[in-house]
Amino acid sequence: MSEPRTVGGSSAEARAAWWLLSPALGAIGLFFALPLIAALFLSLTDFDLYGIADLGTVRFVGLANYVDLLGDGRFWRAVRNTLVFAILGGPATIAAALLGAVLVDSKLARFRGLFRTVYFAPVVTTLVAAAVVWRAFLHPTFGPLNRILSAFGVPAIDWLGNPRWATVAFVSLSVWRTFGYCLVIFVAGLQSIPVSLYEAARLEGAGPWRLLIDITLPLLRPTTFFVAVITSVGLFQIFAEPYVITRGGPLEATTSLALLMYEQGFRWWSLGRAAAIAFLLFLLILAASALQLALRRLRQTEEG
Repeated sequence: MSEPRTVGGSSAEARAAWWLLSPALGAIGLFFALPLIAALFLSLTDFDLYGIADLGTVRFVGLANYVDLLGDGRFWRAVRNTLVFAILGGPATIAAALLGAVLVDSKLARFRGLFRTVYFAPVVTTLVAAAVVWRAFLHPTFGPLNRILSAFGVPAIDWLGNPRWATVAFVSLSVWRTFGYCLVIFVAGLQSIPVSLYEAARLEGAGPWRLLIDITLPLLRPTTFFVAVITSVGLFQIFAEPYVITRGGPLEATTSLALLMYEQGFRWWSLGRAAAIAFLLFLLILAASALQLALRRLRQTEEG
C-alpha cells in the first residue's frame, strides 16, 4: 500500500514556516541581537561623555578595557562579593522555598491560598520600596531587629556598617525577595508527583522522612535544577539592593558587578568600560550555569 503524498512538498512548508517566524525573528534581531552586537563593539572602544557629544572622539582600543579590568582590584572585589551573594543566597533560597512548598502542599495545611499569597507578596513588591523598608528594619539604633535581639540580651549589631554583617543582611534580603517565586515552582513540581507512589511507600512502612528522601527529593531534581539556575542568575545580577541601601559600602563589601557596571557607565561615564564589565558578567553567569549543568549530568551518569 503506497504512502499518502504530502500536499505542497517540504520546501513549501519550510517557506511558510519561515514567513510565519519572520516577525518574531525580526523582533529578536532588532531588540536583542543588534543591541548585543552594539554593546560588544562599545566594549572595544573608549566611549565616554565626550563620545556622546561627538562620535569622532571615540577611539577603538581593542581589549584594553578588559585588560584594565582584570588588573583592577576593585573589579575583583566586586567579583568576590557577587560570588559570595550567589554561593550563600542560592542554597538558602532553595532550602527555604522547598521547605515552604512542602508545608504549603501538605494535606494537613489550612489556608493554602492565603499562605501562597503571603509568601509570593515580596516578589511583586517594588524592590526599591522593599530595600528602603529593610534599611529601616536593620537600623543599628532604631531598627526593630536590634530591639528584638536586645530583649534576649544580644548587643546591637551594625548590620549595614560592618562588612561581614552587611553581606548577611543582603543575602537575607535576597532570600526574602525571591523564595516566594521559587516556592510556587516547587509546589508545581510537588503536585506533578503521582500520589500512588506515596501510597505504595506508606504501605511498605515508609515514614514522612523516608518519603521525602526517597520519593520527593529525587523526583524534584529537574525542578531543583531549574530553580538553582534562575536563582543564581538573579543573584549574579543583584543591583538595586546595594544601590538603595549602602551604595556599595561599607568598604565596598556590597559592591556587586552590576553596581560597579552602573557606576562606571552612569557615574563616571566610562561606557566602554561598563560594557566590558557587562560581558565579563555574562561570561561569569554562563560559566556558573555550565558548571551546574555539568554537575547535574555527572550525577545522572553516576546514577544511571
